[in-house]
Amino acid sequence: MSLHHDRSKIDENNLVAQVSSILPRIDEPMDDATWTRIRTNAQTASDFLKAISHEGRLMILCALANGEKSVAEIETMLASRQAAVSQQLSRLRLEGLVTARRDGKQIYYRLTDERARLIIERVYELFCT
Repeated sequence: MSLHHDRSKIDENNLVAQVSSILPRIDEPMDDATWTRIRTNAQTASDFLKAISHEGRLMILCALANGEKSVAEIETMLASRQAAVSQQLSRLRLEGLVTARRDGKQIYYRLTDERARLIIERVYELFCT
């Protein structure tokens, strides 16, 4: 199985133009405050990407992208054991990406960080369509 997906559906010229327009020009001199801000943002981005860089966590975020789900619903959607789902939900909750609410015996999860939904949409577009 190849890890490379057919990207023929993506207009690569348009994608490059979009990325070029939002990325800073790091080859130009920057003052200390700008570098500090960029480094801080890079650390935040790195922490965020580490939090979602697990197949199970990505699948859970994908399941929650369209709304709240119970733990049982997530288990069924992922065909996974409760212990594995709970472990990944715990990590996502610790990272502030999801929040839980209890309704009787059921626990429901939803996304709390809009960036997670936006990243999941982009990952889906790049790798799943």
